Amino acid sequence: MLLAAMETEAVVKITCIGASITEGAFIEDKTHFSFPGQLQTFLGDAYEVSNYGVGGTTMIKKGNSPYWNTKQYQQALDSDPDIVFIDLGGNDAKLINRPYLNEINTDCQEMIEAFQQLPSHPRVIVMLPIVSFVKDTTGIWDPAISSQVIPGLRQAALEKDVEVLDMHPLLINHEELMPDKIHPNKEGSAIMAKRLFEAVVQSRDEKFDILPKLPETKTLSSFAGYQCADFTLSGRQCKVVQPKWSAKGHPWIWRTRFWGHEPQTDIALLERGFHLVYIDAAELFGNDECIQLYNDFYKLLKKAGLSKKCLMEGMSRGGVYVLNWAAENPKKVSGVYIDNPLLDMKSWPCGLGNREPGPVEFEAFKNDYNITTEEQLQAFNNSPINKVDEIVKGGYPILILCADEDKAALPEENTLPFEKKVKAAGGKVTVIHKPGFGHHPHSFPNPEPIVRFLLEASEYNFLTDN
Repeated sequence: MLLAAMETEAVVKITCIGASITEGAFIEDKTHFSFPGQLQTFLGDAYEVSNYGVGGTTMIKKGNSPYWNTKQYQQALDSDPDIVFIDLGGNDAKLINRPYLNEINTDCQEMIEAFQQLPSHPRVIVMLPIVSFVKDTTGIWDPAISSQVIPGLRQAALEKDVEVLDMHPLLINHEELMPDKIHPNKEGSAIMAKRLFEAVVQSRDEKFDILPKLPETKTLSSFAGYQCADFTLSGRQCKVVQPKWSAKGHPWIWRTRFWGHEPQTDIALLERGFHLVYIDAAELFGNDECIQLYNDFYKLLKKAGLSKKCLMEGMSRGGVYVLNWAAENPKKVSGVYIDNPLLDMKSWPCGLGNREPGPVEFEAFKNDYNITTEEQLQAFNNSPINKVDEIVKGGYPILILCADEDKAALPEENTLPFEKKVKAAGGKVTVIHKPGFGHHPHSFPNPEPIVRFLLEASEYNFLTDN
């Protein structure tokens, strides 16, 4: 009986609509090697992937070649889909179409609605356009994609409460996979297909809703197309960003400083069902007041249903905030990502290293730690570099991005000695060096190495129910 049930189980129908990249332009055997074709291979016989790509088409109805007017659009609507991927917007960035980009939000909303209203009530996923390397500003120009197309599509997805896949970073460091600077080859299309594959097969908890479990006095805003709850705790501003659905186990990442700066890792994890949280503890420099504030925030989030262990993220002085709390709470952390981090406050803001202290930060630091004498300053030992034994007890892996030319958080006074101490203590630390880079920019344009590290560090297996 079980075998018979399996044999009659319905095939999941996936409909891909888009322009030439979806169609598989310039790829030999596009049936098999366009990204929809490769998605079919990855998924296997339990799925049926249909490709309705039409080269040159736009999302905007007033564009020079609207997808709306194609027979493939009607075929897609008639395909009885369970999942729909919408991959439009690249051609909208052409000069001829830019006068109408203010309408991309409403047009995208209308297309989303058209699929949502089908009898099959499909899961609709909006794909943000991949990068364009074209230098001709009249063509598919990447600044227009980034500044106009993507925000419009994000807003449409937010208002219609559908998922977004940010495809833009995926090939941003792989120009060699785009021979004409616009269209990915077979290998580039495989990268796209793998991202879609993960989105299809990832287990989801669609019932979990953290917003009603947060303090009643809150306002809702938007963060990169996701709902963000804003409230206060002990007089400090807090933010909790909710994914479209939660990954099983309700995992989360905690950004400790510099909210919204280089957010590509945060966005990639939101796409995968991780919550994103923040509480403003500036400028407490990881002192006892900061630790207590973080403890209270953690208790609130745990009570609201997030997982026992979190991922932590800190850029620059955020490294102090991450690791000082992690040293006190080693069993509440599953992994750490710190970026050009401050790890020894004697280096800065104390001014006992090779960098001059900022006067405002120096005074705040002394006030935070009740330092009034030179002797107390010289004896200070409340930095992460002084807490390696406590940090290592957590057993969690640590990823450090280290710009070798950083003149703010000097590597020789922070990352390098910290790495040496952690390894000597048997801890897990990975350092990725960025030769030739200074303190900025943080992260990577394509955050994939960071995202993969954090997914592996999380106790949640994001492609299964475990």
